[in-house]
Amino acid sequence: MPSAHGTENLRSVVKAFEQAPVALCLSRNRVIVHCNDELARLLHCKPQDVVGQSVSAFFTSPGEFRRRGPWATKMMGRSGRYDTEAIFKRPDGSLFWAHVSGRTLNPADPLSFAVWSFQELDRRFGSFARLSPRERDVAAALVEGLTNKEIAGRLALSPRTVEMHRARLMRKLGAKKLSNLIVALAAN
Repeated sequence: MPSAHGTENLRSVVKAFEQAPVALCLSRNRVIVHCNDELARLLHCKPQDVVGQSVSAFFTSPGEFRRRGPWATKMMGRSGRYDTEAIFKRPDGSLFWAHVSGRTLNPADPLSFAVWSFQELDRRFGSFARLSPRERDVAAALVEGLTNKEIAGRLALSPRTVEMHRARLMRKLGAKKLSNLIVALAAN
């Protein structure tokens, strides 16, 4: 049984986690078991709305979730860490770019217990700083595999406007073909 002093220390650690100035969560087998106030703020919700959710809920597509799992397992298995930039989806459906850092707490089974931090990228950070918010929306939809017409419908744009945004994305990211653009977006 922990001493009163040990219990008080544990409460202090939990409070520090919950009030940390960086978005944090703990996951077990890719399900969020605890998150702090800053992650809830980033996701535009309350912590209780996030706890118990599969992390798949925050990916732009089920395919993206499935693709990143083995990659994260491999990286965390080697070094205990995983770092990437990606497009994520909030519970309200809005998208955001974030730098994500993960650390495994069980090297033998990296995703069985991990701690994650999220930093939303803005004009000061990341390789996608040159993208406008609308270009980011189009990029996220392209990563999901949507066509120009489907993207136009989702974003209430004309297909021609989507084509213009896609052309700007290709120019900004140095992609010669759509397939190169999608690979560049998906890899980040």
